[in-house]
Amino acid sequence: MARVPSSAVAAAGLVGGYAVARWTKKRPLGGVVLGAAGIAAGREWHERGGVPVAAGLGALYPAGFAGAHPLAKKVGAWPAVFAAAGVVAATAWAVADRD
Repeated sequence: MARVPSSAVAAAGLVGGYAVARWTKKRPLGGVVLGAAGIAAGREWHERGGVPVAAGLGALYPAGFAGAHPLAKKVGAWPAVFAAAGVVAATAWAVADRD
């Protein structure tokens, strides 16, 4: 079975987590989506690159989430979420997914 790239999982977690929180008006539910995708991507990062890769990308993932908040005040919520997801996905692809 083909693997889903960890970069896609991480991006989907950031975008999906925000979408679920926004549309259900239940922020904790969005956090569940964000966390589940982060754990799935983190397991893949660890498998592909060991602790250093998992730690680095594992730190970037919540940093992207946190960084989208102040950026949203300047460019809007959706553009900020997509920008954060893009940065995390591009980095994950370059570090862990590119074979």
